[in-house]
Parts: sequence; structure tokens; C-alpha cells
Amino acid sequence: MEDFVKIIEEERKKGKKIVFTNGCFDIIHAGHVDYLEKAKKLGDFLVVGLNSDNSVKRLKGNTRPINPQEYRKKVLEGLKAVDLVVIFEEDTPENLIKAIKPDILVKGGDWKIENIVGADFVKSYGGQVLTIDFIYDISTSKIIKKILENSK
Repeated sequence: MEDFVKIIEEERKKGKKIVFTNGCFDIIHAGHVDYLEKAKKLGDFLVVGLNSDNSVKRLKGNTRPINPQEYRKKVLEGLKAVDLVVIFEEDTPENLIKAIKPDILVKGGDWKIENIVGADFVKSYGGQVLTIDFIYDISTSKIIKKILENSK
């Protein structure tokens, strides 16, 4: 059994509600921080599945990620809301979700619940699948675009 599963099982034994979310989190911005703070408030222990560098490249193209996975992991671990970061290699966190069995699976408000990877699995054992609305009009892609425009 992997170390992260043991950690989560220990937290669950303490009666903590496990929340899971995932993403690339390439250039951390206010939108990410707000989202993760709100995700944490849904339970007691927030686990973030972090796309590996290879996974980000497949999803976002060869110019991404800007920051390597170990740097992205370090920044996430430094955020008060985040309890555990687990890097995954696949394009989706489905296997990770099955290993963790979160009480709550959460994604951003731009996702429809029926399109969230792992939603059916989480619902199958009585877990909740929720979305969080974004209040900041910002994204890593928008930041990159602005940097490129300003460098002309």
C-alpha cells in the first residue's frame, strides 16, 4: 500500500472527512488559493492530486508546465488549506480517487458534475461530488498570455 493511502487512512480513523481535488496548478494565483480554501472548508483533510509534468504536457501542450512538478508540489504544500499533495502520471485522477476513496470530490464551477472524473465511483459509496464557483477571473493561461503580450 502506498504511503499516501496510509496517511489518509490514519486521518479517517481520527474521524476526519477527506476532501479530494486535482489539477495542474502550474502558476499558483488568487483563484487557486480561494478555490483550495473553499475545498478545505468542505471537510477536514484536503488531498490535492497534482498532474505530473508528463500529464500536463499531454493535456496542455509542449510549452507546459511552466513550473516542474516538484516546484508545483512544494508551493501547494505551503498553502494552509492543503494537507497532502499526491502527484499522478495519468491524464485523469481516476486511479488516485479509487485509492483514496474521498468523502467529498470537488472541482471548479466550470465542471458539470456528470463530467467529473470519479464522480460515479464516489457517489457509489455515498460520497459527495461538489463544484466550487470561481470568484476571480484569472487562470494560468491568462497569466501566460498577459506575460507574452507585455514582452512584445
